[in-house]
This record gives sequence, structure tokens and C-alpha cells, in this order.
Amino acid sequence: MKRYRNAKSSRLVRPVRSVLMTAVALLCWADAVADTTQTDTCGRGSQIIHHIGLDVRGAYVAPARDAVKRTYIGSSEKDAAMSWHLKYSFGYSETTRTGRLYPGAYQGIGVGSTTFFANNLTGMPVTAYLFQGAPIVRLAKGLTFDYEWNFGASFGWKKYNEDSNPINVIVGSPVNAYINLGFMLSYRLDAKWNLTAGIDLTHYSNGNTALPNPGVNTLGGRLGVTYTLNGDRRTGALADNFEIEPMKPHLSYDLVIYGAVRKKVADLNGPEELPGHFGIAGLNFAPMYNFNRFLRAGVSLDVQYDESSDIRSYWVEGTYGDEVKFYRPPFFHQVSWGLSARGELVMPIFSINAGLGYNLFGNTDAKNFYQVLALKIHLARSFFIHVGYQLNSFKNPNNLMIGVGYRFHDRR
Repeated sequence: MKRYRNAKSSRLVRPVRSVLMTAVALLCWADAVADTTQTDTCGRGSQIIHHIGLDVRGAYVAPARDAVKRTYIGSSEKDAAMSWHLKYSFGYSETTRTGRLYPGAYQGIGVGSTTFFANNLTGMPVTAYLFQGAPIVRLAKGLTFDYEWNFGASFGWKKYNEDSNPINVIVGSPVNAYINLGFMLSYRLDAKWNLTAGIDLTHYSNGNTALPNPGVNTLGGRLGVTYTLNGDRRTGALADNFEIEPMKPHLSYDLVIYGAVRKKVADLNGPEELPGHFGIAGLNFAPMYNFNRFLRAGVSLDVQYDESSDIRSYWVEGTYGDEVKFYRPPFFHQVSWGLSARGELVMPIFSINAGLGYNLFGNTDAKNFYQVLALKIHLARSFFIHVGYQLNSFKNPNNLMIGVGYRFHDRR
């Protein structure tokens, strides 16, 4: 029995460790790139300020669909979740150019553990993630209004199983993407200690790589404490620094290519999960107007090939289950062309891009109103990794968007 527990634990620890090591490598690379662009006007070299933080978060778990309100993870009496988070972050000292341009901004890696008070149904997932935050505006001496996002993966879910776990019709895979956005008040106790309190939204999903996948959504509150290991914690805010090294507004152009796989349910004389996975490939081209160092917005041309799009129309009637067959649809029949309005929050290492769009051309399966949320991790001045997620009608998961991008005419 002891050996079994150790083996089970190691299966959970290994992927979390791999994600954390990858996150550390990306942060180190991106920090090195950012550091090469800094000029130390005080003659003391680039200085990094390190922080350790602990969060406790409680949340209400929202019903995903009318059909599963009574079988949602947890129970009708306990639609609740609680999580604990340990975080490391770093920021740039005011002796650096980046520190003066982005006062109080921080980025780092975190790990968390979540309970839904029904661990026999859901498991107790462990989350590993990148995060970034900053004070938006200073409210009083030592008091700021801040934002923070988390983007990562959660491991250890007990997925749906028709025989052993039929109640959990929400989670179809042991690993799910984790997305969190929080707004909070941050109070500086002294040069080392900081307290935070606020609200946040969380979404778990596997991006339709496995079914079922309605997703888990929570709304809750958070309390946190942060200790600064070296230097003093700054109390500046982004709103203070619009006039430091003013940037001339200009157009830049983002080109992104991405891919993914997804699962599909089709109506074959009744809903049926199709075997295997279907490929996704896409391209985005977005002229973006840079208003200042923090904000850009524009319109994106979104072209996507979905191997599962309108597959029902090519079904070989009479075939079902693992033996189901389809004729090969014409390639361009499964390509959609859309336009989306995009907005982007820009920070030294990460950018968060959000979009609302509509597919103007494509088959009846593809013509819909879609939404995009993406994280861009800058590995060089103009080159970035793109990790995105696409929905339609704000509720139906479409697919992941994992790829790379390049920014032309970047004058930041």
C-alpha cells in the first residue's frame, strides 16, 4: 500500500515539477531579454526585487449548464471551493528603466491546492502557474488598487468515468488549464510586509481536448500576505507614470500561427462523442494601435482550419461508435474567416490579449460569435510564445491556441 501511494504521488509531482521548471526557464529568459533593454541612470546596475507570498481564496462554484445543476461537482449544499497558494515573484528596482516605467509591477510563478469539498468526486487538484500583477492606481498613502492574473495548468482531477465516477459530468481530463483574474486592495504595512484583499474569477477547462468539458467557473474572495526579501516594496502605480519617457502612439502588427487538437460531439441520430482527436491550425494578423506603453488595441483577421467543422454533413450513415466513418470534407469547407476587435495589456515580460469576433465566412458550423483570451510571453523584443483559448457565445469551449508570434514595427 505504501508503494502505491508513493507511485500515485509521483505521478502528480512530476508534471507539476515539469511545468514549474519550464515556467522558471521562461521567466529567466524573458527577464534576461528585458534586462538588456534597461539603462541604469543611477550607475548601480540592474536590480531585481524578490517577493514571497501566500494567498487563501474561497469561492462559489457556479453551475455550468442547466442540465447538470444537480450533478455539479460538490453538491447542491456545497457549491464552494477553497484554495491555498504559495507564490514567488520579482519586480524591477526604481534604479532601472523598467522599474521606473512600470512601478510596482511584478511577475512570477505560483503553486496552489484546491478543494471542492467533494474530493472523492473531483480530486484535490494542484495548480502550477505563471502570474503577473501591478498597482493600477494609488488610493492613499500605502494603499493601492491592484490587478493580478494567473495562467497555468491544474493536475490531479478525478475525471468523468461512466462506471466509476458518473456524477462528475464537468471534468473530462485529469489535467486542465487554469485561468484566474483578481482585483484587490493592497496595503503596505512597512518596507517588507504587504497585505491584500479582493475578489477573483477562476476558470478551469481542457480546451475541448477531452469530453465532457463544460468547464468549472468560480467567483470568490482572496486574502494574501507578501514579504519582500530584498530592498523596499514600492508604492507607485501605473497611473503615476504616463509621462515618464512618453511614447509616441504608433501602429504595430502582430502575426500569430497556432495549432491544437480537440474532441467533437456530433448529432448522429442523437448526440455522440466521436472517437479520436481533430486537428486545429490557425493564423491571426492584427494591426494594433499603441496608445501608450500599457495599452494597445486593434482589429485581427482570424483564419482557422478545424478538422471537425461540419463533420456531421459528411457522415457515412449507418456507422456508429468506434466504427463511425466520414467522407473527407473539402479543405476550405472547414476553414473559417473572421474579424475580431482586440485589446491588449502590455507589461515588460507578459501581455494579455482579449478579443471579440465573428466568423464572416465559413460553413454553418463555423459561423458564430467567438471570444479569445491569450497570454503572450516575450522571449525577444519582437518574438513571443502565444498561449490562447477560444470560446463561442461566451459559454461553449472551442479550442486551445498554442503557437508563436512576431511583432512588426514595435517602437515601445
